[in-house]
Amino acid sequence: MTKKPLISVVIPAYKQADFIEDCLDSVAAQTWEGPLEVIVVDDGSPDDVGERARAHPVNPRVITQENQGVSGARNRGIKEARGEWIAFLDADD
Repeated sequence: MTKKPLISVVIPAYKQADFIEDCLDSVAAQTWEGPLEVIVVDDGSPDDVGERARAHPVNPRVITQENQGVSGARNRGIKEARGEWIAFLDADD
């Protein structure tokens, strides 16, 4: 039996509190049956995107940093990821 690789889903988030729950619902609805880690990078957002993400049942790891823009947030997510594969998802998708 082949072990499935860990997939890291990196979600940069800035001013996306109104969308983050739907985004995380979308991750939870995927059909991947292997291990999954979800990382939300709160990129210094002035809204409560980090708190909303932490409260979601998918239990993402939330990393908070000063605003560095979407590329900086993605790079931080890559640095923190433990997966063999990395998938990017925008918080408003």
